[in-house]
Amino acid sequence: MFVDTSALYALLDRDDAEFGAASLRWSSLCASIADGAIEARTHSAVVVETSALVQHRLGLTAVRDLHDLVLPAMGIRWVDDVLYGRAVIAAVAADRRRVSLVDWLSFLMMREEGIEIAFAFDDDFVEQGFALVGR
Repeated sequence: MFVDTSALYALLDRDDAEFGAASLRWSSLCASIADGAIEARTHSAVVVETSALVQHRLGLTAVRDLHDLVLPAMGIRWVDDVLYGRAVIAAVAADRRRVSLVDWLSFLMMREEGIEIAFAFDDDFVEQGFALVGR
């Protein structure tokens, strides 16, 4: 399962509209991760994007919570030159301003690794053919 910025942020911001759903889903997912039933994955651009967003909106205590309490539950793929270059090409070719480069990295990583489900609150994943576990 892929974990997106939208889900990570919702876990940390009690005022976020998706906080309740994210918290319930995360508790369930953590149990499945601990049992080895699923593996949670993300990539370094999501980590950077989420860290910056959380720091700006919620402060450094929330950044520490992200890095100490949430991220250790998942594997993090570090974006390399090849994946980054493919994402830039895909983003430019799609010509859709509202879909970020980080999202294109996510879509490509998911396809490359055979991941079909995203813990996300971003409908762009559905438009790309992935199932959401967030809602």
